[in-house]
Amino acid sequence: MSRDHRRLRVFGDAHTLALAIYRETNNFPKDEWFGIRMQMRRAALSVPTNIVEGCARSTTRDCCSFFNVAVGSASELAYLLRVASELRFLPSDSGVELQIQADAVVRQLKRLHSQMDTLARLETNRSPRTSNTIDQRPKTKDR
Repeated sequence: MSRDHRRLRVFGDAHTLALAIYRETNNFPKDEWFGIRMQMRRAALSVPTNIVEGCARSTTRDCCSFFNVAVGSASELAYLLRVASELRFLPSDSGVELQIQADAVVRQLKRLHSQMDTLARLETNRSPRTSNTIDQRPKTKDR
């Protein structure tokens, strides 16, 4: 099943958030460039990247797994934004706005993951179970 990530609102929101994180972390203290700054950027970029990769997968179950990773990365980013704000690495107004955006992405992803998980379970229940079925074709000389 082909899925177009560009049609998902959560992808657009996650992409916009990732760009904002890159812009806002430019002014972090130099001693944090390989600490919280790098971790925030990785988590921020992981969210839309996992949405894209999940949409490119052929099965709903695989897609769901990547959406689950995106939920984890978005949750991680929301926490890192809180820490960065409390350490005053971010201006208070942009820190609050980014936190609101990150929380919204987490909620959207959780909802999408739940829907995809339900769909994957339905597909699993509908698929034929070849490993547990008994071959009931009549026996011939060839078999």
